[in-house]
Amino acid sequence: MSETTKQVKSTVKPPRAGMGRPKGSQNKTTALLKDAILKAAANAGKGDMVAYLTTQATENPGPFMALLGKVLPLQIAGDTENPLRVSIIELVAPGHDESSN
Repeated sequence: MSETTKQVKSTVKPPRAGMGRPKGSQNKTTALLKDAILKAAANAGKGDMVAYLTTQATENPGPFMALLGKVLPLQIAGDTENPLRVSIIELVAPGHDESSN
């Protein structure tokens, strides 16, 4: 580089440089992919996504259960005024004698 030609570095930055996306906003690529997947499921069910998912639940229960696990709430909690109640029901075959166990 000769003395007559010098590179000048700009120190001016855009006003929002380095801030990134706002917290909680979705990546545009993720949103586009999600939309494409939903459209593909609707097309596979001939416009009825529930019909498609019903077919998948029957024909591919393993992957469907994994999907179901992702959309169900991760934590179940009751409120103090209406606590959760757990009932255990034991099914016994007719004529079964429990003393024989």
